[in-house]
Amino acid sequence: MASALGLHRDLVKAAKAAPLLERDNERALAVRWRGKHDEHALHELTQAHMRLVIAMATRYRRYGLSLQDLVQEGHVGLLEAAARYEPERELRFSTYASWWIRAAMQDYVLRNWSIVRGGTSSGQKSLFFNLRRLRAKLAGARRTGPGEPSAQRDDFAAIAQALGVSIADVETMNTRLSGPDVSLNMRVSDDEPDAAERIAYLPDTSPLPDELVGAAIDGDRIHQRLHVALDELTDRERHILNARQLNEEPATLDVIGGELGISKERVRQIEARAIEKLRRILMPAAATHAVQ
Repeated sequence: MASALGLHRDLVKAAKAAPLLERDNERALAVRWRGKHDEHALHELTQAHMRLVIAMATRYRRYGLSLQDLVQEGHVGLLEAAARYEPERELRFSTYASWWIRAAMQDYVLRNWSIVRGGTSSGQKSLFFNLRRLRAKLAGARRTGPGEPSAQRDDFAAIAQALGVSIADVETMNTRLSGPDVSLNMRVSDDEPDAAERIAYLPDTSPLPDELVGAAIDGDRIHQRLHVALDELTDRERHILNARQLNEEPATLDVIGGELGISKERVRQIEARAIEKLRRILMPAAATHAVQ
């Protein structure tokens, strides 16, 4: 830990000592790196902008991450910017590099802020980094407390519209940001040694054993009744019904008509007649089973 802090102090000291670059000098270094892969030019160019990386890293410290790690991620973004920078466009390198530095730090925050991985779309990232600021801004403009239910609903709707996300996304993100991760293996009470773990209170939405058994029995009965009912159909009706209703990829009327040498309208009529036959056969059996 001490060595890491010392390394960080040396990095900050070197960044402050690095001279600022004039536009012409900055462009010359970028040309040398882009055209000749001059590593000395790359080092001078990036070192002159490390103070920008450090300044941006301090803005993301509120997410509880190490400043040293944020600076390192920002330096990766700075190198990426140097690799993609086109000096002939006459854009200052600091302006161009800011986007890459910010993107690298934001990706690092999203990967490490919580063990629960959130959305990585541009809308979700914007929501993550702007939700608190927008809520505070809306509460200040309204001059009322943000905790009021009606005010909170209005705020969520306004934020969703401003960032192009759904209100449900805003509500979910607000819940995530309201507290740290909590292990499901933690006990619900630290004062009680025999207290249950939090995972014991998670609802189980899977069917109960008797429901599973009942569903299996009903499925067998339905399968048996269907098999008996299909025996009452003609070969042609059974073929069409299997191809149209019982296959995972139903055949079209044209395909079946071509197989049987009849029109697709005739296939449709035979299919409708077969379904009606099955309905007449199965409905009395179903009613009898319901009475039982």
